[in-house]
Amino acid sequence: MKLGRAVLALLLLAPWVVRAVEPISLGLALAGVLTGYISYPRLYCLFAECCGQKRSLSREALQKDLDNKLFGQHLAKKVILNAVSGFLSNPRPKKPLTLSLHGWTGTGKNFVSKIIAENIYEGGLNSDYVHLFVATLHFPHASNITLYKARAEIWRPSWMKLGDQLQLWIRGNVSACARSIFIFDEMDKMHAGLIDAIKPFLDYYDVVDEVSYQKAIFIFLSNAGAERITDVALDFWRRGKQREEIRLKDMEHALSVSVFNNRNSGFWHSSLIDRNLIDYFVPFLPLEYKHLKMCIRVEMQARGYEIDEDIISRVAEEMTFFPKEERVFSDKGCKTVYTKLDYYLDD
Repeated sequence: MKLGRAVLALLLLAPWVVRAVEPISLGLALAGVLTGYISYPRLYCLFAECCGQKRSLSREALQKDLDNKLFGQHLAKKVILNAVSGFLSNPRPKKPLTLSLHGWTGTGKNFVSKIIAENIYEGGLNSDYVHLFVATLHFPHASNITLYKARAEIWRPSWMKLGDQLQLWIRGNVSACARSIFIFDEMDKMHAGLIDAIKPFLDYYDVVDEVSYQKAIFIFLSNAGAERITDVALDFWRRGKQREEIRLKDMEHALSVSVFNNRNSGFWHSSLIDRNLIDYFVPFLPLEYKHLKMCIRVEMQARGYEIDEDIISRVAEEMTFFPKEERVFSDKGCKTVYTKLDYYLDD
């Protein structure tokens, strides 16, 4: 838009300038301005989104977003902060950053993906360089698995008609922007073996078929392994220990094994796990009553309402919890509190 206004201004000034400058000279001057504008990346990127970071990623800004918007996830906060900031500060990473986020629905996996995208690109999830795949939407038919996978080692022009092919899509986007972000949602619903098609892109290769993937980021979201995460969290609760005492080492290995052996997971016997190509398995703990209240409070603030603790408590108490006897964890996390809040705000 700003580029268009700049061009328009030049054209409007042309009648006055042309009196003092020959037409050919004026045309060359205008062409030179536009060519210089488009060919000089820093200038162009002042007015349009460009590949790469919107600015040097601020670790402090990322931490602030995680602290203010993500609740009950001390493990995820620490891993995401260190992994993302460390990766982006490395000018020559050996491989793409690959994160696998696991936990029940409503615990913050999608939200963290959004925070990461917004801290790297102005457009966030709407950026041209952030790509979201949803298993049930983009890969719904088991009979088409060979179409989706093709072969990662060979690229043939005749395959271009298979425009939805996963490998070609990723290759094309990384060719256009090395710092591309790929988010795969509902990995637990993806057909086993499909994700192995992108294994060469995640491995320790400098170049794969003339394209380097080392600066890309891959994020997988899944419910697989949530039972294991819950078992650990519930064990800590029953022993009277704080959830903040849970450490990544208490569950990361068991989580990766659980996901690898889960027949209902897109990671079932996946070479991505077997070859240690996933950098971090990030557990998202089930949320407690106090965390739901935090979610509701922030949502009320975001909508411009005065904080009403009575409404916050009433909304939180409407949620269902498990195990049935102890009622410790919300079975939907914060996912549905926003729609329930609508009911009370309309009163």
